[in-house]
Amino acid sequence: MKNFGIIGVGGYVAVRHLKAIKDTGNNLVCALDTNDSVGIMDSYFPMCNFYTEYERFDRYVDKISRTDKKLDYLSICTPNYLHDSHIRFGLRNDCDVICEKPVVLNTWNLDGLQRMEKETGRKVYTIFQLRLHPAVINWKAKIDSSPKDKIFDVDLTYITSRGLWYYTSWKGDIAKSGGIATNIGVHFYDMLAWIFGKVKENIVHVVSHDRVAGILHFERARVRYFLSINYDTLPQEVKQSGKRTYRKIVCDNEEVEFSEGFTELHTESYKNILAGKGFTLEDARNCIDIVSFIRNAQPIGLVGDYHPLAKLALTQHPFTIK
Repeated sequence: MKNFGIIGVGGYVAVRHLKAIKDTGNNLVCALDTNDSVGIMDSYFPMCNFYTEYERFDRYVDKISRTDKKLDYLSICTPNYLHDSHIRFGLRNDCDVICEKPVVLNTWNLDGLQRMEKETGRKVYTIFQLRLHPAVINWKAKIDSSPKDKIFDVDLTYITSRGLWYYTSWKGDIAKSGGIATNIGVHFYDMLAWIFGKVKENIVHVVSHDRVAGILHFERARVRYFLSINYDTLPQEVKQSGKRTYRKIVCDNEEVEFSEGFTELHTESYKNILAGKGFTLEDARNCIDIVSFIRNAQPIGLVGDYHPLAKLALTQHPFTIK
């Protein structure tokens, strides 16, 4: 049994980490969150020591470092811009670290953390659950077995509607979330790079506070993508069905179906990490390069080959998003 700590236990994704720690037969010793609405822990680790102040959490982690409760792993589920700092906290306290995606916002953050890994002898792992999805694994196997000079044409559409709360939260602040491409797209970009190789060209057509569209030229594919959090961009049939999320990937006119099978992927991620086979900082480099470029790119507009939904008129939001 390994001892875990968690930072950001009050967040949406944290429950998947709680379940993964429990399902892999390990123990959650301590948790930190500035929000104290964390009753979900009663379902998993009711005896976990909980803190709302970083300083007290820091003191407790140091105190138990000389006991049998010493942390083996620190799981991080905090806002994106805090990941780098919290990973460093884990490494300095002699923990291996499991961090939600995006592991960091910029490529140079990866370089600094890799130096800390060497200095401390500890490892940083991130969650790329799509690499573990059976349908995605089968898709990669199909691509790998195809002629090596074949270039595939792929369309990625991902719309996950968000309410007005989004723009008030850290997610609506590009400096904290990294923007739409980073916040909701990083795991798709990782999946695409894993399947089709490194990016040769990254063209951004449209970027706003609620959507992003462009085309990525990988070694083995041309991928047009459209990501959005705006309900109005959903296809009409999806709205009529009462759904608020739409996910579709088409490869050479054939849809890649992977809408099911997500529920246990964090647990599978933890199993791999505990077995020494988790996804590393270097594994994250391609997707961090992609989202960092998109965030800083100057959109070229509706020029050349662009995703059909990119031509949707940008919807004005009542607030100015900076």
